[in-house]
Amino acid sequence: MNLSTYSKHFAIAALALAATAGAGAKTLVYCSEGSPENFYPGINTTGTSFDGNEPIYNRVVEFERGGTKVVPGLAEKWSISPDGLVYTFNLRKGVKWHSNKNFKPSRDFNADDMIFAFHRQWLDTDPYYKVTSSNHAYFNDMGMPKLLKSVDKVDEYTVKITLNKPEAPFLANMAMPYAAIQSQEYAIAMLKAGTPEKLDQEPIGTGPFTLVQYQKDAVIRYKAFPQYWGGKAKIDDLVYSITPDASVRWAKLQKGECHVMPYPNPADLDAIRKDPNIKVMDQAGLNVGYLAFNTQKKPFDDVRVRKAISMAINKKAIIDGVYLTTGVAAKNPIPPSMWSYNDAIKDDGYDPEGAKKLLAAAGFPNGLSTDLWAMPVQRPYNPNAKRIAELMQADLAKIGVKAEIKTFEWGEYRKRMQAGEHQMGMLGWTGDNGDPDNFLHTLLGCDSAKTNGSNVAKFCHQPYEELVLKAKTVSKQADRDALYKKAQVIFKEQAPWFTIAHAVQLKPMSNKVIDFKLSPFGRHNFYGVDIKE
Repeated sequence: MNLSTYSKHFAIAALALAATAGAGAKTLVYCSEGSPENFYPGINTTGTSFDGNEPIYNRVVEFERGGTKVVPGLAEKWSISPDGLVYTFNLRKGVKWHSNKNFKPSRDFNADDMIFAFHRQWLDTDPYYKVTSSNHAYFNDMGMPKLLKSVDKVDEYTVKITLNKPEAPFLANMAMPYAAIQSQEYAIAMLKAGTPEKLDQEPIGTGPFTLVQYQKDAVIRYKAFPQYWGGKAKIDDLVYSITPDASVRWAKLQKGECHVMPYPNPADLDAIRKDPNIKVMDQAGLNVGYLAFNTQKKPFDDVRVRKAISMAINKKAIIDGVYLTTGVAAKNPIPPSMWSYNDAIKDDGYDPEGAKKLLAAAGFPNGLSTDLWAMPVQRPYNPNAKRIAELMQADLAKIGVKAEIKTFEWGEYRKRMQAGEHQMGMLGWTGDNGDPDNFLHTLLGCDSAKTNGSNVAKFCHQPYEELVLKAKTVSKQADRDALYKKAQVIFKEQAPWFTIAHAVQLKPMSNKVIDFKLSPFGRHNFYGVDIKE
């Protein structure tokens, strides 16, 4: 479909949506970049899915809007034992659940719902453990199954969590999307009805918006929940207009068919900044884009091969040509804005001749053949993976490495990379809690190197592992800082990734949008946002 047909088609759809929204209702349209995989955050790892779930659910603790500070959510307050092993949460009373055509709640949120959220991801005996998917990637990648000793109901509004060892980032981990709370009563009702999957397909939560309609690859419609415990949202209707193409998102924003868009094309930025009806918010992104080497597959089980590939790719040319002004070269797996960033580390220089020698020493004097996976979609950390893959392919050809570019539909791509089907593949990460552990352990620790984990390099290296595990258990930030700095040295020596770039987070939006706050985690949260009539 060409651009003008597409825009006409959308304009008609937008008018229809506005008409059904009711006269005088405030509607905000967000041009999202893709469809959520489902409406159960516990099995998702992509920002696209988290954004789709964000309006519906709450967690026990939350991050403050636009920041990394942990604030009360469904728990009004909490206490931590002196040894750091017992967390007691005092839950909010009078919190209402949404309802839908399948289910009308008979009670408010309570301790049973919080316990259900944990059991569902933790206990394979729970009837919901395998519903939708048994791959609770986040929960597992953070080592939660081994960390949790017990989750106990003290009374209707008090829950006690006991850990097997202290875990410095535990509270921040509880504010992440995977820890969203679902209704245990709804779960039981759907199980009795023989349709347990409806819990995740037709979700109800305690969040500021209720789900009205979802049409894959087209639209998600939400309505403000009048009984929301934090007070009704300022907008009445929230519409996600699913628009994978960045140029089409920009065209819709110009025409006023949407109010906020993510991930602009770097090439469109000049025009976007010149439009008097548009403002562009930006901040350093808490992210990294990388090329992961599957360290458990030949020839990438040899560090010399990984180093040779890293030396053969011209990183500066990639950043200048693809990121333009929106990225900075990455040398570490964590962004420079994060505490414990080791700036003393030297990046691998661009050195094709040195790369050839290293390949020959590793037993490949005539080069080798490999695959090179590239995402089919734009991500916060990578504006155009296909173009980057082509540049990498040309660089590698110069040292005798023949790389075949492969891609799949986004959900499929991630699933296959997590299963370790690739030899080399591009991916990236946006931090979820402001803690280095979220990058250095979640993405590169042995827990997540297992099948279906987020460690797509399948990197499990004991000297590194010991440092990142120890950093979880010490409470002083200075001690953790020193451990993470050492871990980054080992990361660079072992080269499980070719680190590409950290991208600036850019958010073009209509001047009509009031009080949108950029999330350091790259999320899109519309509670608290208003729109000029």
